[in-house]
Amino acid sequence: MSVAVPTELLSKYDRPGPRYTSYPTVPVWTPEVGDAEYRRALGDLARLPEDELSLYLHLPFCLARCHYCGCNSIVSRDPEIIDGYLDHVERELGLVTSFLGRKRRVVQLHWGGGSPNYLDESQLRRAFGMIRSAFEIEPEGEISIEIDPRIATREQIFLLRELGFNRISLGIQDFDRRVQKAIGRTQHEHPTRELYSACRDAGFESVNLDLIYGLPAQTPESFERTLSTILELRPDRVACYSYAHVPWVRPNQKKVDTTFLPAPNDKFRLFQLAVERFQAAGYEWIGLDHFARSDDELAVALQRRSLHRSFMGYTTRPAEHLLAFGVSGIGDLANRFVQNDSSLDGWQQALESDRLPVVRGHRLSPDDLLRRESILNLMCNLELPFDLTSARFGVRLHEALREELERLRPYEKDGLVRFETDRVAVTETGRFFLRNLCMELDAYLDPTGGKPVFSRTV
Repeated sequence: MSVAVPTELLSKYDRPGPRYTSYPTVPVWTPEVGDAEYRRALGDLARLPEDELSLYLHLPFCLARCHYCGCNSIVSRDPEIIDGYLDHVERELGLVTSFLGRKRRVVQLHWGGGSPNYLDESQLRRAFGMIRSAFEIEPEGEISIEIDPRIATREQIFLLRELGFNRISLGIQDFDRRVQKAIGRTQHEHPTRELYSACRDAGFESVNLDLIYGLPAQTPESFERTLSTILELRPDRVACYSYAHVPWVRPNQKKVDTTFLPAPNDKFRLFQLAVERFQAAGYEWIGLDHFARSDDELAVALQRRSLHRSFMGYTTRPAEHLLAFGVSGIGDLANRFVQNDSSLDGWQQALESDRLPVVRGHRLSPDDLLRRESILNLMCNLELPFDLTSARFGVRLHEALREELERLRPYEKDGLVRFETDRVAVTETGRFFLRNLCMELDAYLDPTGGKPVFSRTV
C-alpha cells in the first residue's frame, strides 16, 4: 500500500536520533557498570534457575572491511588469531558459568559479526561445542547465524545445519554493481542465488536476507532491480536497514564518497519502495525495518503483540535474559545492560586476569523500565496503551508520562498518531517516523542536540 508522505514532513522530522535497539541507549551507559556489577547481575540470575536464556556470540572476523560497515569487525587472514579468540571465548564462558551455573536452559542462540562463517570447519565445530558444553540448548530452540555469501560454500552451509543452526541470514545489501563498487563489496548475484538454494536444500527452517538502503549510488531504478531479485527468491524474512553514515564512529566509512549518497528525500523513497514491493508480495511489514512472510513466526508474533526489538533486530523474544560473549557483545539480564570491551586486546587482557570484560553498562531504574516498555510497544506494536504497564509497574502510563504524551499531540496534527480513548495509535504515515515518536519518551536525549552520536531518522 502506497502512503503519500509530504516533503515538509520529511524535512521537519529528519534529525539525529537513536534506533532504539535498547532503552536507555548505549551512549548514556556508564563505565561504573563493569565487572563487579555484571557479577551481581549473574548472581541475581542464578537465583532464577527456571528463567530461560538467550545467547549471543560475536565473531568479528572478516576477509576485508567494507566501506559502509558499522559493525565491530577484525580483518585477519591468520587462523591462529581466530584460535586465540576462541580460547578467550571459552574462558569467558567459564567465568560466566562459574557465577551462573552450568547447563542453564537456552532457547535462543545467535552468532553475529563480522562474518561468523569466516571460521573454518574445525573452528566452527569448536565454537559450537564450547557453547553446548556450557549450556543446555533447547532442541526446539531458535539457533541462528549471519553469513557472508561471498566466502560461504555449499559444504559449509550443510555443516552449519549439521551443527544445529536452523535459521540463517545472508548479507546482500544491494546487487547493483555501481553500488557495490561504491561500498567496497563485490558480490555477484549468481553465486548468491546458489548459496540461497543450498540453504533451502540443507533444510534451514528460515532463510533470511539483509538489505541496506541509502547507500551511495543507489537509485530507485537500481534498488527496484535488487528488490525484484529478492522477491524472486522468496526469503522468509528480510531486514532492510537504513545506512547510518557515522564516520566519526566508524572511520572506515570515510572511504564512502558522500557526493554519491542519496539526498534525504531520495533515501526515504528507497525505503518506501521496499515497503510497497514487499507488502504487494504478501509480506508483513514488521515494526520499523523488517518484513516477514505471513506464516513466519515474526508475523505471528506481530498479531499476538509479542514482538521484541533488541540489538539483533526484531525477534520473538523467547527469553527474558540475554547473555553475550565476545568482543563488544551486549548483554541484557536482571534489569542491567552490560557491554564487553570493543578492543580485542582489552577484552583478552580482562579475561586473562579473570575479570569479566565489561567496560560499560546501565542498571535500569523503575522509570527506565516504564519508558523501555513504552518505547518497545511503539517500535513493535505501533501503539502506546495507557494502561500497558499498570500491572508490572503499579502505575498507569498516561499518569506517569503525562508530559511526554502531551509532546506527542503535535504529531497527531501532522497525521502521524491518533489519540484514542485507551491508547495512542501510530498511523500508516507515522510508521515511517517511529524513531521520532520514541524520542519524545526518552528521558536522556540532549534537547540541545549535543554531540552527533546518532544517525539521522530519515
